[in-house]
Amino acid sequence: MGKRREPRIEKKVPVRIFGTDSNGQIFSEKAFTVNVSRQGVELTGVQAQPAVDEIIGLTYGQTKGHFRVKWVGAPNTPRAGHIGLLNLTPEKALWDFPLLEAALDNYRPQVQRIAERRSNPRMKCSLSVELYPQAQETPIRAKATDISLGGCFVEMPMPLPRNSQLRIAIWVHDYKLWTDARVASSTPGFGIGVQFLQLSGTDQLQLKEFIRSVTRI
Repeated sequence: MGKRREPRIEKKVPVRIFGTDSNGQIFSEKAFTVNVSRQGVELTGVQAQPAVDEIIGLTYGQTKGHFRVKWVGAPNTPRAGHIGLLNLTPEKALWDFPLLEAALDNYRPQVQRIAERRSNPRMKCSLSVELYPQAQETPIRAKATDISLGGCFVEMPMPLPRNSQLRIAIWVHDYKLWTDARVASSTPGFGIGVQFLQLSGTDQLQLKEFIRSVTRI
């Protein structure tokens, strides 16, 4: 069964994607769209191998957005070089051509997808955070744009390196929770994916209560 959302349109336009691949190497390359909706896009001609659930950047003309990798076409199949991306800011205008209105979307690409389910689903948010990298006393103040019990994504134009260790404070309503963390992904120009390492029982309860009040991505 399809889902009630914006249906895809077949459209081939050039884009540029950039980020960190599954080996931790930074990439920036040209690709082409196959189909597009407000919620996501399928690309072809992709040489890099980003990991499923990695956040990467995409530019189209003078506009830029960030996307989560949802699937990657398997090597040596007709869909090799294809990837599917979820738009993390669908409310922002990115494309200069009209997209279809919401409808029952029955699109099913014939592709072998890399399945990876989160035990802690991410939820959209806008939370103030303070980052304390190791050996740095002055905090880096930023915004978390999605969060789960296991981690969050923090917007930073100059992100910390992958695998950096840090202490993070997150404001949830009037409560400030703390945890040790590490940088799980780093996307130049966009930000970092943070993995929580030591979230106390009290802080977990506060975070769970907050997550109940927001909408799943």
